[in-house]
Amino acid sequence: MRSEPMMKLELITVGRSCVDLYGEQIGGRLEDMASFGKYVGGSPTNTAIGAARLGLRSAVLTRVGNDHMGRFIREQLVREGVATRGVLTDRDRLTALVLLGIRDPETFPLIFYRDDCADMALCEADVDPAFIATADAVLVNGTHLSQRGVFAASMAAAHMMHEGGGRVVFDVDFRPVLWGLTPRDMGENRFVADFAVTATMQQVLPLVDLVVGTEQEIHILGGSLDTLVALAAIRRLTAAPIVVKRAAAGSVVVEGDSPARLEDACVVPGYPVEVFNALGAGDAFMAGFLRGWLRGKTLATSAAWGNACGALVVSRHGCAPAMPGWDELRGFLARKSWPYRLRQDRDLEQQHWIAHRARRYDTLTVLAVDHRTQFDEMVRMSGPDARGRVASFKMLVLRATDRLAAGDRSFGVLLDGGDGARALEAAADLPYWTGRPIEVAGSRPLRFESGLDPAVTLRGWPVTQVVKCLVYYRMDDADDLRAMQDRQLVRLFEACRATRHELLLEVIVSAHGDVAPDTTARVLDHLYGLGIHPDWWKLEPAEDHATWNRIAAVIDTHDPACQGVLLLGLSAAPAVLLERFEVAAAYPIVKGFAVGRTIWHTVATQWLDGAIDEDAAMRQITANFQVLVEAWRTARARSLPAVAGG
Repeated sequence: MRSEPMMKLELITVGRSCVDLYGEQIGGRLEDMASFGKYVGGSPTNTAIGAARLGLRSAVLTRVGNDHMGRFIREQLVREGVATRGVLTDRDRLTALVLLGIRDPETFPLIFYRDDCADMALCEADVDPAFIATADAVLVNGTHLSQRGVFAASMAAAHMMHEGGGRVVFDVDFRPVLWGLTPRDMGENRFVADFAVTATMQQVLPLVDLVVGTEQEIHILGGSLDTLVALAAIRRLTAAPIVVKRAAAGSVVVEGDSPARLEDACVVPGYPVEVFNALGAGDAFMAGFLRGWLRGKTLATSAAWGNACGALVVSRHGCAPAMPGWDELRGFLARKSWPYRLRQDRDLEQQHWIAHRARRYDTLTVLAVDHRTQFDEMVRMSGPDARGRVASFKMLVLRATDRLAAGDRSFGVLLDGGDGARALEAAADLPYWTGRPIEVAGSRPLRFESGLDPAVTLRGWPVTQVVKCLVYYRMDDADDLRAMQDRQLVRLFEACRATRHELLLEVIVSAHGDVAPDTTARVLDHLYGLGIHPDWWKLEPAEDHATWNRIAAVIDTHDPACQGVLLLGLSAAPAVLLERFEVAAAYPIVKGFAVGRTIWHTVATQWLDGAIDEDAAMRQITANFQVLVEAWRTARARSLPAVAGG
């Protein structure tokens, strides 16, 4: 067990933790998939992520391999806010993988790669009583009763929670292939009757406070193909509420005596939405149900929340990434009608995007060295020998950033994929915010790199890279120019959402006309009206409060969850920027800056000419960057002390 502070938890889920590789082509055979989306998977891990997004303090007890996929799971759980104290590293086994496809609304092929995998090596010795005691409830599931070691671990966790006065949740989670009841290529098969499985699962029932399963899972748990007979058998072994998931029909909650008809129990209706992907819906139901049940809501309300979470997930690609957030769930429940294809609802998808964000920032200070035409000009002035040194200079800038930041995640870099490619690759191993430009430098109307559709380009970018796009835009531009730029920006925004990249939109209004207090705000309002919701804005450092008041009001109206505004530098003198910082720091939506030439231009000229060595260049860049960072933090502390201190 990892040595971390014992935070108070509401839920620990026990069991599978794997990587899902989801076929991205819909409607074809798994044999014909050409590419896959990579997500965290495994029923209890999905539930823990869903619970965390809904506001529960959750953790997972599992094992992952000492491999790339194991590290991915751990890192993603941290990003999702799931405690990882119980995520143990198995140095002898690999992390499990699952290949999945979406063939049609009824067919979802699955192949489990789980032979001697890490999570199935979980054993009783891995269950720390002190860890279990930190939680209000523990969730165990049927798959982790299928082999001796994981059976002992699950039962130990259940006994500890039960004896400590907490609550035990049993998710039946029956996968016949994982019990050896079907051929390995039949992972999508959800039911095979087997009395040995029934007898094994029933051993946990005297310990549980809640049972949740589909009708088929109730059949295997109760040992009968008749749902009512199965419920009666379960009831003889436990007094716990039994929740029967019935897909689009909703769910049924059975309390007390087993009913003569299902309709005599508490029937909670579902939602008539398109089933795009049924995988993961049950885990979402569990997360929604537990958000209510563990917080004292009635069983009926908890089931309604579970039904809603399931409806949202069946409309999307993936399991864990499809889980809704709390605001998203509340917004869905507050509506009286829903589109049949929920994923096509812009408001819901925007709320989902917000829930899916890895982190938010109070402050972000970025050193921008994504410039391209400026370096071309410097090479022209310094001579052709300087061309080969530009890439080295950009790596030097990254090293200077790391020297100053020293691991502080409120720092970042902007690097291009040309001369900055090696630095971009190195930045992947550092904890800083990283942005990358996609536009052809200086293009107006806007054009994208390589002349490709941005969705094609972004398929080759790591999802951790924020897409930066600079656009010269004014509301008094010619109609045809604005129309062309609007189309390009909409394409880019949709491409970023499809490829799961955050978008930073840099807007410059001063290059082609006079600027009034409402010039920038009008552009932002127009772009929001097109359905474009950038995660970040990068804007000119206005010197007056009138401009910032209008900008802040537009963002608050259209996207109060926006990550924020970064100030650009436009090669301004440090003294000018410091004055602008004092004005902008009064607005919480402004999170910091992304400045480049003010910090490194003179140093780059000297270094490319050979006038200074690498150490001197790094010292000067670090010092220049530090001046702006300290100035921003000082200005922020004076204007918004609570934000600066947080």
